[in-house]
Amino acid sequence: MCREEAAELSSLKPQLEELGVSLYAVVKEDIGTEIQNFRPYFNGEIFIDEKRCFYGPRERKMGLLAFLRLGVWMNGLRAFKNGFLGNVFGEGFVLGGVFVIGAGQQGVLLEHREMEFGDKVNILDVLKAARKVQTELVFGEVICHTQLSL
Repeated sequence: MCREEAAELSSLKPQLEELGVSLYAVVKEDIGTEIQNFRPYFNGEIFIDEKRCFYGPRERKMGLLAFLRLGVWMNGLRAFKNGFLGNVFGEGFVLGGVFVIGAGQQGVLLEHREMEFGDKVNILDVLKAARKVQTELVFGEVICHTQLSL
Protein backbone atom coordinates (compact mmCIF):
# COMPACT_ATOMS: atom_id res chain seq x y z
CA MET A 1 0.00 0.00 0.00
CA CYS A 2 2.98 2.31 0.46
CA ARG A 3 3.68 2.02 -3.27
CA GLU A 4 0.24 3.47 -4.00
CA GLU A 5 0.88 6.45 -1.74
CA ALA A 6 4.39 6.90 -3.15
CA ALA A 7 2.98 7.03 -6.69
CA GLU A 8 0.37 9.60 -5.65
CA LEU A 9 2.99 11.78 -3.95
CA SER A 10 5.23 11.44 -7.01
CA SER A 11 2.40 12.72 -9.19
CA LEU A 12 2.87 16.04 -7.35
CA LYS A 13 6.55 16.26 -8.33
CA PRO A 14 6.08 18.90 -11.09
CA GLN A 15 4.08 21.18 -8.76
CA LEU A 16 6.52 20.61 -5.89
CA GLU A 17 9.51 21.45 -8.09
CA GLU A 18 7.76 24.61 -9.24
CA LEU A 19 7.39 25.56 -5.57
CA GLY A 20 11.03 24.68 -4.84
CA VAL A 21 10.03 21.78 -2.57
CA SER A 22 11.90 18.46 -2.68
CA LEU A 23 10.40 14.99 -2.32
CA TYR A 24 12.12 12.43 -0.06
CA ALA A 25 11.34 9.01 1.34
CA VAL A 26 12.79 7.65 4.57
CA VAL A 27 12.66 3.86 4.87
CA LYS A 28 13.72 1.60 7.71
CA GLU A 29 15.30 -1.27 5.80
CA ASP A 30 16.46 -2.53 2.43
CA ILE A 31 16.04 -6.28 2.18
CA GLY A 32 17.07 -7.78 -1.14
CA THR A 33 15.89 -5.45 -3.89
CA GLU A 34 13.16 -3.66 -1.91
CA ILE A 35 14.34 -0.13 -2.62
CA GLN A 36 15.15 -0.94 -6.22
CA ASN A 37 11.62 -2.35 -6.62
CA PHE A 38 10.16 0.74 -4.90
CA ARG A 39 11.91 3.28 -7.16
CA PRO A 40 9.44 3.01 -10.08
CA TYR A 41 6.70 4.22 -7.71
CA PHE A 42 8.61 7.04 -6.00
CA ASN A 43 10.10 9.93 -7.95
CA GLY A 44 12.35 11.38 -5.26
CA GLU A 45 15.40 10.59 -3.17
CA ILE A 46 15.20 7.58 -0.85
CA PHE A 47 17.14 7.43 2.42
CA ILE A 48 17.60 4.39 4.65
CA ASP A 49 17.29 4.99 8.39
CA GLU A 50 18.69 1.69 9.67
CA LYS A 51 18.87 3.01 13.25
CA ARG A 52 15.25 4.21 12.92
CA CYS A 53 16.03 7.64 14.39
CA PHE A 54 13.44 9.30 12.16
CA TYR A 55 10.79 6.94 13.48
CA GLY A 56 10.99 8.56 16.91
CA PRO A 57 11.66 7.25 20.38
CA ARG A 58 8.61 4.96 20.21
CA GLU A 59 7.77 3.28 16.92
CA ARG A 60 4.12 3.06 16.01
CA LYS A 61 3.22 -0.50 15.01
CA MET A 62 0.24 -2.64 14.20
CA GLY A 63 0.47 -6.29 15.11
CA LEU A 64 -1.15 -9.30 13.53
CA LEU A 65 -4.54 -8.10 14.75
CA ALA A 66 -4.31 -5.42 12.05
CA PHE A 67 -5.46 -8.04 9.59
CA LEU A 68 -8.77 -8.27 11.43
CA ARG A 69 -9.53 -4.60 10.73
CA LEU A 70 -11.97 -3.91 7.92
CA GLY A 71 -10.14 -0.67 7.02
CA VAL A 72 -6.89 -2.53 6.38
CA TRP A 73 -8.65 -4.98 4.05
CA MET A 74 -10.45 -2.14 2.25
CA ASN A 75 -7.19 -0.22 1.83
CA GLY A 76 -5.46 -3.34 0.53
CA LEU A 77 -8.29 -4.03 -1.91
CA ARG A 78 -8.19 -0.42 -3.14
CA ALA A 79 -4.43 -0.63 -3.73
CA PHE A 80 -4.79 -3.99 -5.50
CA LYS A 81 -7.59 -2.67 -7.75
CA ASN A 82 -5.35 0.28 -8.64
CA GLY A 83 -2.62 -2.15 -9.71
CA PHE A 84 -0.33 -1.83 -6.68
CA LEU A 85 1.14 -4.99 -5.20
CA GLY A 86 3.31 -4.91 -2.09
CA ASN A 87 5.99 -7.26 -0.92
CA VAL A 88 6.04 -9.67 1.99
CA PHE A 89 9.67 -9.29 3.04
CA GLY A 90 10.96 -7.51 6.11
CA GLU A 91 9.48 -6.49 9.42
CA GLY A 92 6.22 -5.10 8.03
CA PHE A 93 4.41 -3.82 11.14
CA VAL A 94 5.69 -0.23 11.50
CA LEU A 95 3.16 2.41 10.49
CA GLY A 96 4.30 5.13 8.11
CA GLY A 97 3.43 8.75 7.60
CA VAL A 98 3.89 11.83 5.45
CA PHE A 99 5.37 15.12 6.62
CA VAL A 100 5.78 18.47 4.91
CA ILE A 101 8.65 20.24 6.61
CA GLY A 102 9.15 23.94 6.02
CA ALA A 103 12.40 25.79 5.64
CA GLY A 104 14.37 27.02 8.64
CA GLN A 105 12.16 27.76 11.62
CA GLN A 106 8.90 26.93 9.84
CA GLY A 107 8.94 23.40 11.21
CA VAL A 108 6.32 20.79 10.37
CA LEU A 109 3.59 22.20 8.11
CA LEU A 110 1.72 18.92 7.64
CA GLU A 111 1.87 15.71 9.64
CA HIS A 112 -0.02 12.60 8.60
CA ARG A 113 0.62 9.43 10.59
CA GLU A 114 -1.01 6.22 9.43
CA MET A 115 -3.68 5.02 11.82
CA GLU A 116 -3.78 1.66 10.06
CA PHE A 117 -2.03 0.16 7.03
CA GLY A 118 -2.95 1.99 3.84
CA ASP A 119 -4.31 5.11 5.58
CA LYS A 120 -3.10 7.58 2.94
CA VAL A 121 -2.49 11.29 3.19
CA ASN A 122 -4.73 13.59 1.18
CA ILE A 123 -2.42 14.80 -1.60
CA LEU A 124 -4.35 18.08 -1.84
CA ASP A 125 -3.38 18.72 1.80
CA VAL A 126 0.25 17.99 0.87
CA LEU A 127 0.12 20.50 -1.97
CA LYS A 128 -1.58 23.10 0.26
CA ALA A 129 1.14 22.68 2.91
CA ALA A 130 3.91 22.75 0.28
CA ARG A 131 2.62 26.13 -0.91
CA LYS A 132 3.27 27.48 2.61
CA VAL A 133 6.97 26.55 2.48
CA GLN A 134 9.14 29.65 2.39
CA THR A 135 11.74 28.93 -0.27
CA GLU A 136 13.61 32.23 -0.47
CA LEU A 137 16.63 30.99 1.49
CA VAL A 138 16.27 27.23 1.87
CA PHE A 139 14.29 24.62 -0.02
CA GLY A 140 11.50 22.88 1.87
CA GLU A 141 11.01 19.15 1.97
CA VAL A 142 8.17 16.68 1.61
CA ILE A 143 9.15 13.50 3.40
CA CYS A 144 7.30 10.29 2.81
CA HIS A 145 8.13 8.25 5.92
CA THR A 146 7.08 4.82 4.85
CA GLN A 147 7.80 1.21 5.34
CA LEU A 148 8.48 -1.06 2.41
CA SER A 149 7.42 -4.33 3.98
CA LEU A 150 3.76 -5.07 3.41
